[in-house]
Amino acid sequence: MSALRTRSLGAAALALLPLLALTACGSGDPDGTAAVGAGASPAPTDDPVAAVRKVDSVAALLPAAVRTSGTLRVGSAVGAPPSAYYPNGSDKAPAGQDIDLADAVAKVLGVRLQRQDASFETILPALDSGKYDVGTGNFGVTTARLKTIDFVTYIDDGQGFAVKKGSTTLKKKITDLTQLCGLTIGTGAGTTFETTLAAQKDVCTKAGRKPYDVKVFSENAATLTALQQGRIDVVMSTINGLRYQAAQPASGTTFLGEYHRLDVGFAFKKGSPLTKAFQAAVNELLKDGAYTRILDKWGTTASAIDASRINPPEHE
Repeated sequence: MSALRTRSLGAAALALLPLLALTACGSGDPDGTAAVGAGASPAPTDDPVAAVRKVDSVAALLPAAVRTSGTLRVGSAVGAPPSAYYPNGSDKAPAGQDIDLADAVAKVLGVRLQRQDASFETILPALDSGKYDVGTGNFGVTTARLKTIDFVTYIDDGQGFAVKKGSTTLKKKITDLTQLCGLTIGTGAGTTFETTLAAQKDVCTKAGRKPYDVKVFSENAATLTALQQGRIDVVMSTINGLRYQAAQPASGTTFLGEYHRLDVGFAFKKGSPLTKAFQAAVNELLKDGAYTRILDKWGTTASAIDASRINPPEHE
């Protein structure tokens, strides 16, 4: 599933936000999946988290120190709907699928979340240093990340592409990166998108074609501004974020479909004692229906999982 969500944006970028709210996976994305775009749309008003209650048998899986303190420190990358964003660009509490799921898990566990905004690319390293207990930001589960990070999955998102509405450069689903040869691609810093594009940077040369160029942005609004100004031809970001954005009535982009699916999960330091409790909490939400209600709220039911897993292998 989302880059640093700085809310003091320039006037030009702010003008684009209502039209171009995207989301992402981190590859450290959005995949992670890191999200593209900063949300300015209002949040749905229903509250599927309100009815969630503590489950003692699940809470008992937490380390004694956490049960005693009653708090968990969360590094949270807040970018754009439907994952996590600031409704109407406000400085109030963030909203989104990741926010609701984290809050619901905390209620099942009977703990409070001390949420701290952080740039997408800094959260995973900060877990290892002990700055945060858990990271959220639509982080995709990849083979490379599994070497240093533990994951507890909660949704199946992944990588996709979008272009400016009306663009004739690309008109169909991207199934092979050679379709991007000669084009300029914009994506988020520290994301799975950046990693994928870098890993396959020679596909065009091998095909005898002009290589694609990758421009990396740490600011979502900058990516969107570049797309509208024609400085990039296509955006690579999360499936759910790009689909959500393109479905908006005043959309400024066209979604080009899914490229690669990725499990998305809560992120932890390798060997964290929290993973079993979080897995049990997500599965409790699946069992009591709160999980489905949260995904219904954010329009992401096509990415629902049947059960939470700890450190599943990356999708082929």
